[in-house]
Amino acid sequence: MKIIRTVEFAVAALLLLAGGARAEEHKLTIKDFMFMPMALTIAPGDTVTWVNDDGEPHTVVSLDGTFRSQALDENDHFTHAFSQAGTFRYLCSIHPRMVGTITVKAP
Repeated sequence: MKIIRTVEFAVAALLLLAGGARAEEHKLTIKDFMFMPMALTIAPGDTVTWVNDDGEPHTVVSLDGTFRSQALDENDHFTHAFSQAGTFRYLCSIHPRMVGTITVKAP
């Protein structure tokens, strides 16, 4: 019984410290052989969805190997949740001149 109360207290304290912060969802568009926007700053826990609005297939591949999509045809999408702070550079492996950056900043 004492352990359960301790765990309940710990969970309540964490929720209070979190300040009710909620993860956000962000959308990036792939169009005209570009990621739009090319740079995005988000918080840990947020998700990013890339949507291919181009008539050509594209991929979303992080340079550090953190995430990798399959080839996305027109109207396909890829979603990744970012749990840790850092800077994540990515490109389209089919068209490597297409690049972007996700910056995850701790609150």
